[in-house]
Amino acid sequence: MRSAHASAAHALSRLPVVALAPPACRREILAGLLSQQASICPKYFYDQRGSELFEAITRLPEYYLTRTERALMHRHGHAIAEALGDARVVIEPGAGSCDKARMLCRSLAATHFVGVDISADYLQDGIARLRRALPGIDARAVAGDITAGLRLPPDVPATRRLVFYPGSSIGNFDPPQALALLRQMRALAGNDGALLIGIDLPKDRAVLEAAYDDAAGVTAAFNRNVLSHINRLAGSDFEPQQWRHLAFFNEAASRIEMHLQAMGAQRVRWPGGGRDFAAGERIHTENSYKYPLPAFLAMLREAGFVACQSWTDARGWYAMVHARA
Repeated sequence: MRSAHASAAHALSRLPVVALAPPACRREILAGLLSQQASICPKYFYDQRGSELFEAITRLPEYYLTRTERALMHRHGHAIAEALGDARVVIEPGAGSCDKARMLCRSLAATHFVGVDISADYLQDGIARLRRALPGIDARAVAGDITAGLRLPPDVPATRRLVFYPGSSIGNFDPPQALALLRQMRALAGNDGALLIGIDLPKDRAVLEAAYDDAAGVTAAFNRNVLSHINRLAGSDFEPQQWRHLAFFNEAASRIEMHLQAMGAQRVRWPGGGRDFAAGERIHTENSYKYPLPAFLAMLREAGFVACQSWTDARGWYAMVHARA
């Protein structure tokens, strides 16, 4: 563990030699780290290793979300396909492995698929698998950050679009950010399009906390991996193993919070600066909001969607919502 009083020369000698991220990205990272409550935007979880760890999380016994969503889609698949009607262009922000989109595109006989993800290499692998499974589809990979706005290839049809956002990822954004993102999805859908989105509903604290702090420690590895990614992007010298994974349900805000907690006093440096962290100090890495269904439907209407239709699992843990532009 580094001492907070290590000499500047010694600390600077340990900075990794990397090709730093673009200036705007680096400014965002450093602004979060230098805030009074240090934070890292959760989009930085998803480098190649982070994407692989998240796929492993979805298979854990404690992580009910993926299998509950899959069972819901299977149980209500006919009704969902009927509601989606003639959608033929599927656009998936945060597509990752594209596995969920593959099933949806097959059921809709989609002609086009556009997968968008911040992790370009991982996305390309997913698009390649989708093309092999559905050889007739025009499938594209767009490396990008939906929170910064998206520009799709100009030859992607502007009609009969479906924006597909499964996995309750909308919960990772604070409500004002979630509303702004839904408005972007409304713009992507076009005048005759729609949105199919998954949301995680409130439930027992023990179920929620276990899903974000599994016994095998996969979520802890996923959380700590963000520090390795930040080291490459910002040139910092975090030691991930000196940070403890924390996850708990904040009932007042109806959200799971994930943090990294310093296991001892340490100095973290990056080119041009650094920060001292006290033992026990935290970096806030993620929120995951659990919206009551009526509150989320109201947010969709505020974002410009209408004619919302929803399906839930038998336990009322999860919902898929279809909303027309």
